[in-house]
Amino acid sequence: MFKCCYKRLKKLNLPFKLFIMNNNNQEVFLKIEEALNQIRPYLEADGGDISLVEVTTDNIVKVKLHGACNSCNMSAMTLKAGVEETVRKAVPEIVAVEAINN
Repeated sequence: MFKCCYKRLKKLNLPFKLFIMNNNNQEVFLKIEEALNQIRPYLEADGGDISLVEVTTDNIVKVKLHGACNSCNMSAMTLKAGVEETVRKAVPEIVAVEAINN
């Protein structure tokens, strides 16, 4: 299972530190990335993007907003109402989603 998940994670071009995980975390990262992929087209339509940075031991997802999303005055609303809701629906154990660049 590890090799399969590792290959899937590697294709996502995530930061190296995300690869240092146990089997339980692998599926969590994949589910979070899949959730982000669901909302990514809406962000891209407005000139923005989002990337997964880390998931803390407290189950807080850290993301980085790119492009127009980084400087948008509605980014906090997008983060809570869009991103966090989508991620928590995919991975209920996630407590919150926070942007590291705001």
